[in-house]
Amino acid sequence: MLIPASRLLWLATALVALGLVVSILPAFAVAWIVAAVLLVAFAALDALAARQIRPPEARRVLPSSLPLGVAHDVLLRLANEGAAAVTCDVHDHYPPGVEPMGLPQRVTVPARGWAEIRYSVRPVKRGPIEFGLVELRLASRAGLWQVRRRVGEATATRVYPNFAALTKFALLATDHRLSQIGVLQRRRRGEGLDFHQLREYREGDAQRQVDWKATARMRKLVSREYQDERDQQVVLLVDCGRRMGAQDGDFAHFDHVLNAALLLAYVSLRQGDAVGFLTMSGAPRWLAPRKARATVSLILNRVYDLQPTLQTTDYYSAALELMKRLRKRSLVVILSNLRDEDDDTLTPALSLLQSRHLVLFASLREQILSRALATRADTFDRALTHAATADYLQRRELAFRRLERGGAVCLDVEPDKLPIALVNRYIDIKRSGRL
Repeated sequence: MLIPASRLLWLATALVALGLVVSILPAFAVAWIVAAVLLVAFAALDALAARQIRPPEARRVLPSSLPLGVAHDVLLRLANEGAAAVTCDVHDHYPPGVEPMGLPQRVTVPARGWAEIRYSVRPVKRGPIEFGLVELRLASRAGLWQVRRRVGEATATRVYPNFAALTKFALLATDHRLSQIGVLQRRRRGEGLDFHQLREYREGDAQRQVDWKATARMRKLVSREYQDERDQQVVLLVDCGRRMGAQDGDFAHFDHVLNAALLLAYVSLRQGDAVGFLTMSGAPRWLAPRKARATVSLILNRVYDLQPTLQTTDYYSAALELMKRLRKRSLVVILSNLRDEDDDTLTPALSLLQSRHLVLFASLREQILSRALATRADTFDRALTHAATADYLQRRELAFRRLERGGAVCLDVEPDKLPIALVNRYIDIKRSGRL
């Protein structure tokens, strides 16, 4: 497809302007007609030559998976097998849900040579995506036309929840520097923990840690050392209902929930626990609890294409389903968003689950609530908004207190704070021996 270049448009504009002058000064009419004929003939010849230009071949290089919200480079390699250099504008057909940076770009590919360009993409939606063909706009020899060509092949990839943060956590955990990302290292109480080993007494050890039989045998003080209980089960019950589609910043609550679920799964596996996964109010996805190292990868592949639905959250149906599948006592982590209308299904669901399991209800609190309270109430409308927000948060706090009196462990935080807060609460539960 031929497209007039800016040079041709400027020449045509100049010819029209001269035509207006000729209408006033007829003596130059012949010269103007000659100029017009020459321009048309030259443009036609340039167009015919442009159609003969052989476009370079294009190859796209990008990873087989991309993390949500993280910019990544895409490499386009152009190879010219022709005998003449080719100048072109390069534009890539990226999929919806991807924000590109650095397109289009102009490049000259030498004769029988190659050239590379890079641009960045930032995925803002999870799931399978496909990049289309690469579009080239080849400049004609005289620069009067551009020829549009599509070359290369479509490339498929996947957008996963942001596992870059998970990788960072893994490195910090390996180096025993968890406090750098906010995971607290609390002292163990020594109760409800598994015996690990005997060791020499250290200053500060509690008297109940002293093993008197070993002390008598070794003729020096020997203490028992404990480790967190292992071989327990953690099951993530993830809400896929319509409320999880609420946006806070660039991402939905559901994306924050998946990030928190992956981080908690990783930490639980490192603690020696088995991890399982179940969705509710959406596409049914179930992963039985397991301790294999590949469990996080399995969860990633099961949930990367999940999206919140328009269904109303039904906690009781999800609780019934989980009770059928889960016999061993477990820590059931419900990831959702508490609403006033939840009492009808949430309370009986928690009662059912707590008959066998320990329940941690983690709820997302919209950031706009904090902003509304922080805004100065200097007008009547802002004062009303401030009062309504304060009343809503007070009723929300009372609802969580009722859940806690019923035996559930509750967590109510803003989306970006959920992953670390959830891990800290899990560590508290492990070290308290409640599970």
